[in-house]
Amino acid sequence: MHKRPLKKLLCAVVAAVGLGAGLNASAADPLKVGFVYIGPIGDHGWTYQHEQGRKELAAKFGEQITTHYVENAPEGADAERVIRNMAKDKYDLIFTTSFGYMNPTLKVAKQFPKVIFEHATGYKQDKNLGTYLARTYEGRYVGGFLAAKMTKTKKIGYVASFPIPEVIRDINAIQLALNKYNPGTEIKVVWVNSWFDPGKEADAANALIDQGVDVVFQHTDSPAPIQAAERRGVYAVGYASDMAHFGPKAVLTSIVNDWGPHYIQATQSVIDHGWKSQDYWGGLKEGTVKLPISDLVPAAVKGEAEQIIADIESGAFHPFTGPIKDQAGVEKIPAGVSATNAELASMNYYVEGMKAEIPK
Repeated sequence: MHKRPLKKLLCAVVAAVGLGAGLNASAADPLKVGFVYIGPIGDHGWTYQHEQGRKELAAKFGEQITTHYVENAPEGADAERVIRNMAKDKYDLIFTTSFGYMNPTLKVAKQFPKVIFEHATGYKQDKNLGTYLARTYEGRYVGGFLAAKMTKTKKIGYVASFPIPEVIRDINAIQLALNKYNPGTEIKVVWVNSWFDPGKEADAANALIDQGVDVVFQHTDSPAPIQAAERRGVYAVGYASDMAHFGPKAVLTSIVNDWGPHYIQATQSVIDHGWKSQDYWGGLKEGTVKLPISDLVPAAVKGEAEQIIADIESGAFHPFTGPIKDQAGVEKIPAGVSATNAELASMNYYVEGMKAEIPK
C-alpha cells in the first residue's frame, strides 16, 4: 500500500488552475487513486489480480500519484461507507471492483461530482462514473473447447458465485463451445452465494466431482476448486489469475485478467484532463484477458485453441454469434448476428444445452 508523501513547502504561491472533474488536489499534489476490493489481496484470484494492476499503476506513475486500497469490503452499506469515506478524503479517482458495488458507487458519485469513479463489471454510468470489465466469456469459450476435447465423462462442473449476468454469460459461453465440439456434454452448476469462501468452494468442487464431473470451472476467487481437482485427479480451468501452480496436474488453462493497462490508461486520462465516462470492455485482443494453455493439453488440441483465440482477436469469430436459442428454444440472437455489449451485459437466460436452472 502506498502512503501519501508529505507535501513540500512551496516557495511561491501557485496560481489556481481549472483542473476539471476528478482533480481535487492542487497542481503540486500527487493524484490520489483509491481501490475498493471485495476480497483479500491474497485470494490468488479476482482481488489479487486487481491488486497486481494497482501495483503496476503505482510503478508506472511513481510520485505523480498515490494509491490506497481497502480490502474485504462487503457489498452493500459497508461498501458505500468505504467509497464515501474515500470521496470525503479528496480522492481524485476511485475504482470499485465488484458487481455489488454498482449502486453504492452510483449513489456516492452523484454526491461527489468532482471525484471520478470507475466500477468493474457494472452497467450504470454517470458524468463522473464509468464502467469497465473483461470479456471473460471469450476465455470461457476457449476453456469450453478444451473441456470438450479433454472430458471423458461428458460432465463439466461450474462452481458459481451469484446468478448475475457476468456469471450466466460465462456459463453460456462454455456451453456454446460444448455444443459445437462435443454435443451432449452437460454443465453441472453449484452456487455458493459467495465470491470468496474457500471452504464452500472446495465443498462445491468435491460435490461436482462426486457427480462424475471431470473438468471443473469456477467463478469464485480462491484456488480451492483447483486444489480439489488436483487432489481428485480431474482437470480444472482457473479464473482471474493463473492458477496452474495450485494444480499442475489439473489446470488446462486459466482465464487471467490483466487490469494494469486499463488502470494506467484511465489514470493518465485524468492527469491529462481528458477522462470521459465510458463502458470499457477489454478482451483477448486488448490483453485484458489472457489464456496460458498447459502442456497437459495435447499439441493438436492446443493448436486448435490458439486458432480460436486468434480468430477472436482478429474479429473473425465472436462466441455469441447467432443463431443462439435459450433453453426453451426461443431465438435470442438471430443467425449471423453477434450479441451487442448491452445484450451481453444483461444476459439472464441459459442457452440451449443447459439442463440446470438459474436460481430465482
